[in-house]
Amino acid sequence: MHSIRPIDFDAAVIHLLSESGLPTTDLQNGAPVEFIGAHRNDLLDGCVALEHCGEQALLRSLAVSRQSRGSGLGARLVERAENLARERGYRAIYLLTTDASGYFAARGYQWVDREQAPASVRATSQFSALCPASSLLMFKPLANE
Repeated sequence: MHSIRPIDFDAAVIHLLSESGLPTTDLQNGAPVEFIGAHRNDLLDGCVALEHCGEQALLRSLAVSRQSRGSGLGARLVERAENLARERGYRAIYLLTTDASGYFAARGYQWVDREQAPASVRATSQFSALCPASSLLMFKPLANE
């Protein structure tokens, strides 16, 4: 069983993100993010992050180790990130993806034109530089209960 909890951005996160082909440059330069990690036997097996964007959050850096892919760990990490976003009072979560739009659509995310992204999301390195222009922008409104 995995222990899912807040974690610091460290060498284990960099390794997992790099292994998954995800960027880390802006994270190493201090992007305003909160990471959540899934550990099994004290080893990082998955992670996800929320980048603070005013009243919105950018879901990013979702990575699961090869041995745990297909186990539902990614969905558990996304759910935990969504709960954290609600706790923080965010109105919506945005994300950029090149190959997981079906995965996120099944979890209630909707496609939106990149031009309709809030200025705070457009200002992130993920949006403006790191993710290709062909990346799809998706969002999910959050009900703050």
